[in-house]
Amino acid sequence: MALLDIVLYPDEPLTKVAAPVERFDEELRQLVNDMVETMYANDGLGLAAPQVGVSRRIVVIDYSDREQDEEPKLLVMINPRIEHAEGSIRWEEGCLSLPGLFREVQSHAVVDVVYQDVDGNPQRIHGEELLAVALQHEIDHLNGILFIDRLGPLKKRFALKEWKRLRAEELARRSEGRTEERGGVEQ
Repeated sequence: MALLDIVLYPDEPLTKVAAPVERFDEELRQLVNDMVETMYANDGLGLAAPQVGVSRRIVVIDYSDREQDEEPKLLVMINPRIEHAEGSIRWEEGCLSLPGLFREVQSHAVVDVVYQDVDGNPQRIHGEELLAVALQHEIDHLNGILFIDRLGPLKKRFALKEWKRLRAEELARRSEGRTEERGGVEQ
């Protein structure tokens, strides 16, 4: 397994619709394993393939309560789509592709999602509250939508202003990390 680089907004392919997965093979399993490792290494609740620069309809989510040391509840979803949604809930969301930025977003309180597992078998899951929010958030990524796109115009403008600063800080942090990996010498 390998840690993958997380793409920062507005870089591609975050703003594009991801392609469906058609081949269920070892390459897909390896990508999923790398995504899971990357999600956990970054303390994420979920991760979509576009967030690691892969424009394919793949999502991983762990909706366990980590604060309660609950066993992992890992979902690996290929080609997921929301089949039913109802109700409304407001939840503070963040995103690994917008590190440090958090906003309250309105979502459906309940969703039913159909998807395939890594072997291509059809699956279904019912999600409420946090799981519903996570499912919608990650499926949105597959459609080129980020949580800031769900904000009103004024709130989005303020969020993007804050993100401009946070992105510069994140890029500097990543650059410093690469310099340290090379022994502290710029190349």
